[in-house]
Amino acid sequence: MSSTNAAAIAGEALAAIDNGRQIAPFSARHSGFTLDDAYNITDAMRATRLARGERVLGRKIGFTNRTIWAEYGVYAPMWGYLYDTTVRNLADLGACPGKVGTGFPNGTCANENSGTFPLAGLAEPRIEPEIVFGLSRAPAQDMDDATLIGCVEWIAHGFELVQSIFPGWKFSPADTVAANGLHGALLIGPRHPVGARAEEWRRTLTSFDIDLKCDGAPMDRGRAGNVMEGPLSTLRYTMNLLANDRANPPLAPGEIVTTGTLTKALPVKPGETWSTELQGVALEGISVRFS
Repeated sequence: MSSTNAAAIAGEALAAIDNGRQIAPFSARHSGFTLDDAYNITDAMRATRLARGERVLGRKIGFTNRTIWAEYGVYAPMWGYLYDTTVRNLADLGACPGKVGTGFPNGTCANENSGTFPLAGLAEPRIEPEIVFGLSRAPAQDMDDATLIGCVEWIAHGFELVQSIFPGWKFSPADTVAANGLHGALLIGPRHPVGARAEEWRRTLTSFDIDLKCDGAPMDRGRAGNVMEGPLSTLRYTMNLLANDRANPPLAPGEIVTTGTLTKALPVKPGETWSTELQGVALEGISVRFS
């Protein structure tokens, strides 16, 4: 795919993302649309977003949960960029006095585990409970888990909101990449330093359980092993993807990486409150009410 065609498709995808509207999958309109084409589109979209003042904060890794591959017809991980316009701390979304309007509120509330978030502008949004890493140094492909955890400065639990600019969540793997990995927003709970507890984190990140609830009712139960060999292992899979990517840069120190849904990705709508409970890992459950 030429750079001109990549830029044109990136522009169409970004316009759909910006306006919360849906379009026909690119794979249905462009013969031989490949993953390499799609990652060139990812790079072109990044250039546009940087030019208009957005900042890259990190990456979202998608389809690491093998239990949902058949549902979407996608059988390998992929990734997209996180931007300062799509990432927020739950602490900044609390119901504080004086907060009005829509979009991402400013300010901080005392409760770091819950907040309110508007769904306006997201196409067919779904919620994904995930583990989020903040990198202190760049990981490498050949690192074992004990070395990989040393690249992580902090760990958090968060909700990623994914969306489909393609009607009915019907797409090819390349379409998902061209749509920036289906990323809509990332809401991050309290951040915990790894520090001297690195070995404890390495061990518990392979064996914990999580319950996902809507308005207090159980919706799904997940576990660490749903996400490849555990959330930490997704860094290695990402290194493998980026090693063959000639358009996009490798992971860098300071990046945020969200590692994939631990449960099914479930539809959400305004008025609902979604929450989690985790067992076997030192991370708090979180909660978000959608407006």
